[in-house]
Amino acid sequence: MARHYLGGSALGTRLLSGMDWELDPFDSETDLAFATGPITGTSAPSSGRYVVCSKSPLTGGWGEAHASGYWGPELKYSGFDAIVFKGKAEKPVYLLIHDQQVTLKSAEHLVGQDTYATETILRSELGEKKARVLSIGPAGEKLSRLAAIINDHGRAAARGGLGAVMGSKNIKAIVVRGHGKLAMSDESGFKALTKSLHKMISDSPAKTALQSHGTNVGMEAFYQKGDVPIKNWSQGAWDGHMENLYGPEVSRRILVKKHSCRACPIACGRIIEVKEGEYAGLAGKGPEYETIAAFGSLCLNDNVEAIAKANDLCNRYGLDTISTGSAVAMAMECYEKGLLTLKDLDGLDLRWGNHQAMVALVEKIGRREGIGDLLAEGSLRVARQIGTKAEEAAIQVKGLDLAMHDPRGFNSWAVSYATVARGGCHIAAPTYWLERGVTFQDLGFPDPLEPHAIENKGRWTAIFQDFCEVLESMVTCKFALYGGVRSNHIRKMISLCTGWDMDLAELLKIGERAINIKRLINLKLGFTKDDDTLPKRVRRGALQNGGTGGYVPDKDMDSMIAEYYLHRGWSKDGVPTKKKFDELDLSSALNKDYRELLTE
Repeated sequence: MARHYLGGSALGTRLLSGMDWELDPFDSETDLAFATGPITGTSAPSSGRYVVCSKSPLTGGWGEAHASGYWGPELKYSGFDAIVFKGKAEKPVYLLIHDQQVTLKSAEHLVGQDTYATETILRSELGEKKARVLSIGPAGEKLSRLAAIINDHGRAAARGGLGAVMGSKNIKAIVVRGHGKLAMSDESGFKALTKSLHKMISDSPAKTALQSHGTNVGMEAFYQKGDVPIKNWSQGAWDGHMENLYGPEVSRRILVKKHSCRACPIACGRIIEVKEGEYAGLAGKGPEYETIAAFGSLCLNDNVEAIAKANDLCNRYGLDTISTGSAVAMAMECYEKGLLTLKDLDGLDLRWGNHQAMVALVEKIGRREGIGDLLAEGSLRVARQIGTKAEEAAIQVKGLDLAMHDPRGFNSWAVSYATVARGGCHIAAPTYWLERGVTFQDLGFPDPLEPHAIENKGRWTAIFQDFCEVLESMVTCKFALYGGVRSNHIRKMISLCTGWDMDLAELLKIGERAINIKRLINLKLGFTKDDDTLPKRVRRGALQNGGTGGYVPDKDMDSMIAEYYLHRGWSKDGVPTKKKFDELDLSSALNKDYRELLTE
C-alpha cells in the first residue's frame, strides 16, 4: 500500500476509499483522515506539510485540504504516519498523542475558544511548550461549510470546509508531541542530497523574491497578466488602487519579519504588525497572496490593514480566507444589485470597498450570526437561496470557490480548475507556471507554453496534476519547484528514504492512481462531465480591460477538456475505463460498486 500510495493525498484516498461516500459529510460514520508522507519531518526542503481528507461539506464531493508548519513532522516523531477518525465523540474532546501513547481527553473547557487561544491553553495545561496543536475555532464547532483547520497560529488546512467535519465529530483539537527518530534506508546519502537541495533553493532568485515579499510577491506580475480577480471577477483593471496591494507596499506597511515552516529555506511566511489607524495593535501571522486578493481586489478594497484584520479573524475563527472573501464579494455584488437589502445584511453597508463592513461581516460569518449564518453555507448555497439572479455571482467549480487566479489569463488554469476533484483549487496543479516561463524538461515540457494556446493544454494539465499529486503525497511544498527541484530529485529522495528505486513512470502512476479514485468517488456521488466546467462569468465573460485582452476560454474549453480526457484514458464523457482501472490496480482499493461505474 505504501509503495502504491506513498502518503499524504494519495494515501488519504486509499484510507477513505472504502467509506460510504453517500453519507452526509456530518454523519457520524463519515471518516476523517490526516496523513503525512515518507519525507515529512526529515531534512528534505519544504517538507513540513500534512493533508486532511474527507467528504467536503461545501461541495458534497471529495474533500481535501493541506497545511504546512510543524504539526505534520511532530506527528511523525510520535510514531504515526496517519490518523483516521471514525464515529463521533459524545462530548467535545481533543486527541493527545505523546509518542506512542494515544488518549482522548475532554475539551469541554475549550468550546467557543478561538484556535490561537486553544493552542495556548493546551500547551500550558500539558506543560509541553514544544507540543504542536491543530484545532478548529468557533466556525468549525458551528459546522460552517467554510471552516478551516488551523495549526501553528495561522497555518490553515482551509479548503472545502473540513474543519466542520472535525466539529461534527466533536473533535476540538489534535495535540502531538514526539521524540522518535525516523527510520531511513540511506541516512547519510539522504542528508547529503537534501543539503545540496537546500543550497540550490537558497541560491535561486525565486527564494529571494518569495522571502522578500512572501507569496504576494507575484501580485503585480499577476495583475499585468490579467490573473488577479477584481470586483468579484467582473473587472479587468483597477487603476490607482492595485499598487497598494503589491508585495513591496504591503511589506512596507505591515511586515515585521519573515518566518518559515519546518525545514524550509524559503521563509515566505509573514509576521506583521499594524502600528496606526483603526486596526492598530494587530500583530501576528500576516496575509498571503490568496487572502490579499480575496479581501482586496475581489472586494475593491485597497486597505491593507483591513485585509490583515480579516486574515487574523479567519485564522482565529477557523475560516478559509478564499471562500470567506468570496462570500463577502458575492454579498457586496448582491447588495449592489438589490438582491440583498440593508436589513438582510443586519445594517451593514456592503458597498464595494467598505472595509469596516467587510471586517464586521467576517466576524458574523465566524460566529454564524445574522447574515453570517447564511454566508457560512458557502456562495453556491447562498445563491440558490437568494434566487437565480444571484447564482451568476457565485464564482465556483463543483461548489468550491475559485482560488484567486483568473483562468482567462492562462488556459491551463481553465482546464485544471474544471477537472480537479475538489473543485476550483489552485494548489492541486499550478499549471500556469509553464505559461510563465518555468520549464519541466523531465516531464516532457522543455519550453514554455503560450498562455492562450490550445494545443497540449489538456495533456500538460493531466501530467502536471499527476506530478503534483506525488508532491502532495510526499508531502512537500510546491515552492520547492520554483527553487529548481524536479522529478529526478523527488525520485532520489524517495529511494534514499525508503529504499524503493522508482522510475518516472511509477512515480507518476501514484498520482494518477489517486486522481482516478477521486474521480470515481465523485462519479458515484453524481458528478458528471458537465461539472468539469467554469462559472459562466469567467468562461464566457470577456473583460474589456486588463491583461487578458478580451480573451475567454469558452470556445476552447471543449477541445482542451477532450484532450485531457484522452490523455487520462477516460471516455469522452470523462469516465475511467475498465482498462485504466486494471492498469492502475484499483480493485484493491475500490469495491465492485465502483467497477460498475466504469466504461469500456
